Amino acid sequence: MYYQIKNTLTECSAEDIGNRKVPYVANISLEEFESKKDLFDMGIDLDLEAESDDITEIQVNYDSLTGSFAIPDCTSIESPPHTFLFAIDERGIVILDDDGTAQKILDNIQASKRWKYPSLERFLYDFLEGILSGDLLMLERYEKEMDQMEDRILSGNLDKVMERLVDIRSELLDLRAHYEQLIDLGQELEENENAFFSSKNLRFFRLFIERTERLQSNVTALREHTMQIRDLYHSQLEVKQNRNMSFLTIIATIFVPLTLITGWYGMNFTHMPELDSPYAYPIVGGVCLLIIVISLIVLKKKKWF
Repeated sequence: MYYQIKNTLTECSAEDIGNRKVPYVANISLEEFESKKDLFDMGIDLDLEAESDDITEIQVNYDSLTGSFAIPDCTSIESPPHTFLFAIDERGIVILDDDGTAQKILDNIQASKRWKYPSLERFLYDFLEGILSGDLLMLERYEKEMDQMEDRILSGNLDKVMERLVDIRSELLDLRAHYEQLIDLGQELEENENAFFSSKNLRFFRLFIERTERLQSNVTALREHTMQIRDLYHSQLEVKQNRNMSFLTIIATIFVPLTLITGWYGMNFTHMPELDSPYAYPIVGGVCLLIIVISLIVLKKKKWF
């Protein structure tokens, strides 16, 4: 797809992008770029085989800016990111996208954006904003999930909490790296080393950098939240273990005197007066029961349970 950046993102033909007065956007496949790269006259030869190492980066060349995007899937951060390449000069941007991710962003821009002062810089700002669309809601989902994890821990339900918490920490780490890469990209655009962009429009890149930094700060806060949840988990686990130990101690306290009695009467003595009395066994049983009751009363007063 080919577009011109007018008051809206307007579809055009491949031949129309030769108009140097109107900045353009070309979203094409890698194969199509090979056959039409002379059309863009950027003086570059993109390494199409090296589709980055799943990172977002930008390189400043003599007469162009080239790089790649690696956009995490908001529904599954651990899944491979959506990747595509790009090349920018003062006349426009060429996007080399084979999986349709960039096209979705362009469709949204075309449907929702109207520019009073159209420019390549404003388009790039909206495109970069499109990459971040949905990220704030995604981070809010993480926060809600962690709040629910805290409630589960406080209620004593510790099942699979740590497993999920480890996954969340790993995903947040990936997101932090993603935002760091986007900040670096925005700073390279703002630097405007090749003077492709109007100085008055560099503020758009600053706005993008600041928004990305806020998202990165949110990720940092969420990672700190995971640390708090981990500490809460361990404290609740210790409480649970202490309760178990207290229960075992109570059982041991009750049965120690009973064990003494059974050991005593298990001795093979010939002359034991209790053996000749018909009431001896019930009396011993009653004494054992009395010991249990007294033990429970004492432990209760000491607030052992």
